[in-house]
Amino acid sequence: MQAAAEIEFRTSFVREPGALKSHPALVLNADYRPLSYYPLSLWPWQEAIKAVWLDRVQIVAEYDEVVRSPSTEIRIPSVVVLKDYIQPQKRVAFTRFNLFLRDEFSCQYCGSKGDLTFDHVVPRARGGVTSWENVVAACAKCNLRKGARSLRASGLTLRKPPRQPGAEELRNMGRKFPPNYLHDSWLDFLYWDAELEE
Repeated sequence: MQAAAEIEFRTSFVREPGALKSHPALVLNADYRPLSYYPLSLWPWQEAIKAVWLDRVQIVAEYDEVVRSPSTEIRIPSVVVLKDYIQPQKRVAFTRFNLFLRDEFSCQYCGSKGDLTFDHVVPRARGGVTSWENVVAACAKCNLRKGARSLRASGLTLRKPPRQPGAEELRNMGRKFPPNYLHDSWLDFLYWDAELEE
């Protein structure tokens, strides 16, 4: 009986007007910290309402807008906190995104921010491996200039030596890149790199 009610509740909200897609909910861990900063941990409003209905989250803040089913009306959550704490990952996956985040989305040779790819510091043709310690973000121009040559032969220098970042370090790095849109109700839970007022 409850499962049928849950399905009816969920599907009735999916049929609501598309304009409500623009009301994401900030998802906080049980310690009231975002699950991630970059990308910012957001759920579509439908997922937030489903989690409320399943008693997995507590609503901390709401939008003014409401959604309705035949028997229920609920304000759309703008901030939810998980009832169960999720242990943050200790291991950082070696992915293109995490590599760019470690290198602050800038070329490690010239510092430019656009048209990034990645480069093997010691080229694979010379025995270089694909690892945190040997791969850096590079713009297309520097990558082409370096080619399969060594740093010395190419005349390029690294801005900082590549290394494997820690999980907390990478999470903190994400705080340097706030999204374009931040709802007012989220600001008390986000700690971007901003100067504090005295």
